[in-house]
Amino acid sequence: MFQRMRIPVTLLLLAVMLTGCGSTNADGTLDRSGIWGKFVGIVSDGLDYFYQLTTDYGVAILIVTLIVRIITLPLMIKQIRYTKVMQQLSPELTKIREKHKNDKQKINEETMKLFQQYNANPLAGCFPILVQMPILLALYQAINTNKALQQHEFLGILTLSSTQSIENIILAVLAAGTTFLQSKMSMVNNDANTKMMLMIMPLMIGFFTWQFPAALGLYWIFSNILTIVQTYFTKGIKAPDQPGAAAPAAGGKKK
Repeated sequence: MFQRMRIPVTLLLLAVMLTGCGSTNADGTLDRSGIWGKFVGIVSDGLDYFYQLTTDYGVAILIVTLIVRIITLPLMIKQIRYTKVMQQLSPELTKIREKHKNDKQKINEETMKLFQQYNANPLAGCFPILVQMPILLALYQAINTNKALQQHEFLGILTLSSTQSIENIILAVLAAGTTFLQSKMSMVNNDANTKMMLMIMPLMIGFFTWQFPAALGLYWIFSNILTIVQTYFTKGIKAPDQPGAAAPAAGGKKK
């Protein structure tokens, strides 16, 4: 259930970007007043700083993406451990669904009991993507208020402010493909709902990449690639010792 929440939560927060809410003045420049304005200002200044070092705003976006991935790495490790726990619990969850297939409330109750027994946090799978959403929104506003970035071309071929262009179609395909791959790598089970989400999420990400400035698509694609690499090299992480795992053994003393 909580894994399925990632899609509506992601789409809702991405849709917020369309409002361009917040930190702009009447002349289109960045309004740095307030906590949010200061946060967007930090992102914008970071892009300008790395542009001065690399002379390419596209490369600056890639550097910012790498920094975000490093910051969210501890959360990703928690997500991987949660996935390992869910893989271990998958047979038990299947038994619960089969046993109470006509009682959704009972399924939810038994599922939560199982999570508590094995100290599994269902929200762990959502944390990395939730942390990235404010960065995406701040990046969106930084692009809209940075005239130099809007006019810049990444590697001389991709206008970072372009929307609904041929370049955006290419980025949309890449964003959808990398989203599918990284979702597939972190997939816990193969039930019908999971398979449906595995198809819907990439399509939605591809649509938003086509609609939004190319700079955001660049960020999302590189972030997905880093996630794929991190997932590959951290797949050896084991599930944490489960304090609840001893519970069945305790019951065995009654034999």
